[in-house]
Amino acid sequence: MTETRVPLPDADARELYRRVLHEGGRLRIDEVRAQDAPAIRQLTDVGLLTLRHADGVYRAVNPRAVGERIGAGLREEGARLLARAALVPELLDDLTQAYDAAPGRYDRAGGVRRITGMEHIRHLISQLADEHRREAWAAQPGGARPPAHMKDSLEHTRRYLERGGSMRTIYEASARLDAPTVEYAAMSAGLGSPIRTMVVPFKRVLIFDRRVAVIPAAPDNTSAALVEDSAMVAFLVDVFEQQWRQAEGVNWSALAAGAAEPAVHDRIGRLLAQGLTQRAIASRLGLSERTVAGHISRLRELYDAETLFQLGWQMRGARTGESDG
Repeated sequence: MTETRVPLPDADARELYRRVLHEGGRLRIDEVRAQDAPAIRQLTDVGLLTLRHADGVYRAVNPRAVGERIGAGLREEGARLLARAALVPELLDDLTQAYDAAPGRYDRAGGVRRITGMEHIRHLISQLADEHRREAWAAQPGGARPPAHMKDSLEHTRRYLERGGSMRTIYEASARLDAPTVEYAAMSAGLGSPIRTMVVPFKRVLIFDRRVAVIPAAPDNTSAALVEDSAMVAFLVDVFEQQWRQAEGVNWSALAAGAAEPAVHDRIGRLLAQGLTQRAIASRLGLSERTVAGHISRLRELYDAETLFQLGWQMRGARTGESDG
């Protein structure tokens, strides 16, 4: 469907119209200069000049009358389009019935629909995003995001936001250490879809318009449950809102530019200074023990500490201003 365009005159045509008014509202054909021909066409097309062939004269028309005429035409066209738009659902009714009656891969139990297979789950999520366009929330544990789906996810985010929707996402803190995930999060945040991180464990959930939710129905996420019960969805909304308030905002652009390492170092250092063990720090930050061990090794070099206990002691002293002596 093409967009209706109002044929407004450009700057040259407006200047010519003012000149005609200055000359008494009339312009003889034999006085039209060659360079004025495009402006004359514009003014006659829109109706601001009319040609009286018998006199060989262009006559200026009141812009109020022209505006009313164009506005009336647009209103009539708008009414026709609204009438046609009202007919569209009826014209597609047979396909809508076929869509609703199509054999699904959903097992309904206790008011919850179960969907099996990653392809079918992704298809369901796409359908929900198309049908519920105001809000989309996602809690996505697991650290680094699958690179194969990032391009499609970014395009989906862009389309959802362009339609006027809003999106919020929560990742594990360890997502900050994966370069592709950081780059994706920076681009997503740049589009207007904020992503925060949580250091404590949380469960996967997607919520659309606070009306429907998708949660895992199997430990390996190959099966999902579509929750439509209003009470259950309200509970999940409350849980997500609490997690969002607890989650930490992230400057993903800064991380993408290489500022991630000092932040992780600082967090590990603070926890070491509090006396936490390597395993406890890994659990708290959602990192592997090997990753934490690598950071601790560099911190030991920085503080010239031989043991983990000595490192924690020295870091506590550095933070409180105390010395070994």
